Order: sequence, then C-alpha cells, then structure tokens
Amino acid sequence: MPAAPNRRAAAAVLLVPLIVTLALWAFAWPAARIAPRDLPVGVAGAAPAADQLQKRFEQEEGAFEIHRYADEPAARTAIEERVVYGAVVVTSEGPRLLTASAASPVVSQLLTGAVAAAAPGGGGIPVTDVVAAPEADPRGSALGASILPLALAGVAAGAIVTLLKLRGARAAATLIGASALVGLVATALAHSWLGVITGDWWAEAGVVGLTVVAIGSAVAGLAALLGTPGIGLGALLMVLLGNPFSGVTSAPELLPAPVGVLGQWLPPGAGGSLLRSVAFFDGHAAGGPALTLAVWAALGLTAVLVGGRGHRDDPARRVETAEHAPEPALA
Repeated sequence: MPAAPNRRAAAAVLLVPLIVTLALWAFAWPAARIAPRDLPVGVAGAAPAADQLQKRFEQEEGAFEIHRYADEPAARTAIEERVVYGAVVVTSEGPRLLTASAASPVVSQLLTGAVAAAAPGGGGIPVTDVVAAPEADPRGSALGASILPLALAGVAAGAIVTLLKLRGARAAATLIGASALVGLVATALAHSWLGVITGDWWAEAGVVGLTVVAIGSAVAGLAALLGTPGIGLGALLMVLLGNPFSGVTSAPELLPAPVGVLGQWLPPGAGGSLLRSVAFFDGHAAGGPALTLAVWAALGLTAVLVGGRGHRDDPARRVETAEHAPEPALA
C-alpha cells in the first residue's frame, strides 16, 4: 500500500478522537464548573443593615460584584436595564429579593438560595420576579437550545456559498439574503408559534439574521482565504467553542474564566445576549453584543469580497477557460 494513503488513514484515526476530546472538553467542562464569578448583584437599603448584607456577600471572594442602590425603585431600574441580575432590598420588615428570570433562570435560583442563606436566621425571604421569563419557556430551555441551530445555520450558509463556488459580491449577497430569511423563519417559529420570545418581532428577526450572517460570513471568509479547510476551522470556532462558551443556558458570569468573556466575543454568545436583551429587556445592554456581531459580519464579508478577487486566476478557472478556448488554426 502506498505511503500517502497510510498517512491519511493514520491522520483520520488520530483526528476523530481529538475532535471528540475537544467537544467533550468544550461542552462538559464549563457545565461542570458553573459557579458565580463577579456576578453583578444589587443591594438596596439604608445602612447598617444593607452594609451587613453586603459584607455577607463579599465573604465569598470573587463570587459577586455588589452594586449599591438607595431604594427599591433604583434596584428595579438596574434589573430592567440589565445592570444587575437581581437585588436584595433591605426593609424594616426584613430583606426582599428582586430577580429577573428572563435574564437567567439559573441565576435566579442561585440568588434565591444565596440570599436565603445570608438572611438573618437563614430563613426564606419574599421573592419578586421583576422581569419574568415567558410562560411558554419559564426555565429558558427553548432560548438556550436555539443558539446551536443558529450556529449550524450560519456554518451551513458559509459552507454552501463556498462549495457552490460563489465569489465576491454574489457570495456576500447570498449570505445576507439567506441570513435574513433565517431571521424571518426563526422568529416566526420562536415568537409567533412557540411564544418563547416576546419582544419586538422585527427587532428579534434582525438579531437572528445578524447572528447568522456573522457566523456564515466568518465561515465563508475563512474558506475564501484558506480554502476548503476554512470551513472546518469556522465550524470548530462557532459550534464546538462558540455554542458551549455562549453562556445562554446559564450566564456568562457562571462559566469558568476566561470562557465566559471569550464566549461573548464570539457570534453565538453575542447573539444570545443580544436576543435576550431585545426579547425581554426592551433593548437594554444591547450595544456591546450588537457591535461584536457587526464586527464579525464586516470582517467576514470583507474576507469574502477580497478572497473572491483572489480566485479570478485560480487553476479551476484557467482549466475552464482553456476548455472553451478555440483551437489554433493550422499553419
């Protein structure tokens, strides 16, 4: 047997376990290490009771990032604007907890347990869900499960554009058109049919479309610059890393460092955060994720356009031109 096929077979035998190991690490490790890490939480009320409660939170070093507020309305506003995930309000009748299950049901449960343990006597305290998750998806399961299909849709769009040998402006227009259509269809399913997102319909469709075009253009751009292996690299980045690092099923602040931050720099994480802001919080805290997606889309589309110019003199086109060239006249 020739040496080259042997080397390819050996590479395949080693590559498959490597991919499986990477996938298990990317998906299982963050899930097994979920814990609060600088989780933004508010404390409202007058001293000294509020000070004592803040000190109890700070005893867990590095777990919570405390924001102080003068009263309950200020704490509610901070929750509605996605500055904090929840807040403890100290009153004359005892502490009260304000949560936002729409921001993260996991964080809401975590705060309920943590505040109950920190309260005097360790008893239960009243809990108010300021921004509640929709009744159709109280645990946020549907929203969390939606990121993987969007990542797959983006990878598929980038791969199809590459394999169909679309170049330049035609490739960019195809990516934008396909992503816009995905945004409309996905929003019709998630909002109009399932009712798991409840914000402005067209804004949600725009977020989904922007997420898909950011992923798809990144994949197609890598393929335009690196060739077909760019599709695999893009899929690895967006699916095997971007999806589990997104923090959509829990919260970025619950993932181990630097996974939580890195996930928000990738389109799946930025898209999940932006969709949550638009769907439940009237667009508050949407600027950062929107900018991240716009940068990825701009860089990817630029690579597609530049890479398309580089293929004008590729071997396949020279062969096609030679096949259709007229035969030289006989002397």
